[in-house]
Amino acid sequence: MEKKPFLTEEMAQAIIEDVPTPFHVYDEKGIRENARRINKAFSWNKGFKEYFAVKALPNPVILQILKEEGCGVDCSSLTELMLSEACGFTGSDIMFSSNQTPVEDMKKAYELGAYINLDDATMVEFLERVAGVPENIFCRYNPGGTFSLGESEEGFQVMDKPGDAKYGMTEEQMIESYKKLAAKGAKNFGIHAFLASNTISDEYYPELAGILFQMAVRVQKATGVHIGYINLSGGVGIPYRPEQTENDIMAIGEGVRKKFEEILVPAGMGDVAIFTEMGRFTTGPYGALVATAIHEKHIYKEYIGLDACAANLMRPAMYGAYHHITVLGKENAPCDHMYDVVGGLCENNDKFAIDRMLPKIDIGDIVYIHDTGAHGSAMGYNYNGKLRSAEVLLCEDGSHRLIRRAETPRDYFATLDFLPFMKPFFED
Repeated sequence: MEKKPFLTEEMAQAIIEDVPTPFHVYDEKGIRENARRINKAFSWNKGFKEYFAVKALPNPVILQILKEEGCGVDCSSLTELMLSEACGFTGSDIMFSSNQTPVEDMKKAYELGAYINLDDATMVEFLERVAGVPENIFCRYNPGGTFSLGESEEGFQVMDKPGDAKYGMTEEQMIESYKKLAAKGAKNFGIHAFLASNTISDEYYPELAGILFQMAVRVQKATGVHIGYINLSGGVGIPYRPEQTENDIMAIGEGVRKKFEEILVPAGMGDVAIFTEMGRFTTGPYGALVATAIHEKHIYKEYIGLDACAANLMRPAMYGAYHHITVLGKENAPCDHMYDVVGGLCENNDKFAIDRMLPKIDIGDIVYIHDTGAHGSAMGYNYNGKLRSAEVLLCEDGSHRLIRRAETPRDYFATLDFLPFMKPFFED
């Protein structure tokens, strides 16, 4: 897949006049169109809903855009629930999937009327004790063993070994949990599972659907409860590398439909609603980290230093993940220079690219790092006292707006405001 920026150099410079680099920028048009494609792909299922994973891009403006497109939200913490509530999500618009859940988080999910997805059999009693058992409840399934489908050039499909994952229950635990929940007043039950991350294969969702649909038939027969929902979670990936192919969401939706007709309908379960949680697929390609080349270094290798660092985009440092790089204004120049493109953290893994062939980069060039619309800004942190960068929305009409300001030193020191000798930082 050819990697093309959704910003030109001229558009980037116009933003930079208002918002200095580094910043993450998101393409509103691309996000809206993709949300509509997802809804169209699963429109055959009357109860379908995409629950966008807030963890992927926790910005209220983005969440409101997705709300307008009919999406719900997938939350995993108290603050994600609070953010979603502020954006107008409530009740069945919220899926709460958590593990090792604090009391306050569970109480908030229950108060909001969210769909609660229990990660462990012991959570049945915990839920009843701290909040109560709702009529609609989910349990998360872990089949164990190894799940292998599709390929990852980076070699880090995070969940390709469910047996090693901390998430979910065995089938036997699911059955016992459903029986206990039914006895405590639950009426409608859901199944949730997540087996692989960033799959570049149209077969992943249909394969997962087949596993879960067959299990749903078994569980309903074994327990007598009504399985009303099946959540395929996330795992549908994006082509970070130019040589990778793009997933076809229409083909994926059709593959799931065939499994639905083959397994659930004959079992008299044609009323099951299908849910998804495609954070990365929904927004990933429609975000970019824009930075400026501020230094160059010539020793045993050639280095280009940016004003961004791993604190702005952790994935390359954390996973060795590939993110494509375009030098704006030099899209058609030959890639005849080999660089390590790096940030300024005091860590040698603070590298956006290693031995990457790129056009000659000059100080002041604008560097566009692709596919940061999910798990980009969201994974930012403050090591070395680095401040999180701004977020900008490229609006459908071509204008831009600030949707999160950059952090300031005052923000960094905010949790120390009670110390007398820190007060000068908080004086106007």
